[in-house]
Amino acid sequence: MKKRESLSKIKLSDLQKEHLKAEIKSFYITERDEEIGIIEQMQLLDLFEEKLAPIIYNKALDDAKKWFAQMIDNLDSDYYTLYKDED
Repeated sequence: MKKRESLSKIKLSDLQKEHLKAEIKSFYITERDEEIGIIEQMQLLDLFEEKLAPIIYNKALDDAKKWFAQMIDNLDSDYYTLYKDED
């Protein structure tokens, strides 16, 4: 059996990074009443991308697996409702 290739590291597009940097900047202004520079924005974004993204991604996979298992259980249940009485 062929071993599955692991997924590549989670990488954000340049557009996603720009959007998130703007969100970080906005958060600091709104919540902390502080200006945050571009270097700090990038450092925070790099931290989130490296440390938080894999945790959130794995949680999403676990949630999807639970949902899929529930759908399979429903399918199994629905299958048996199709049986006809054999009297």
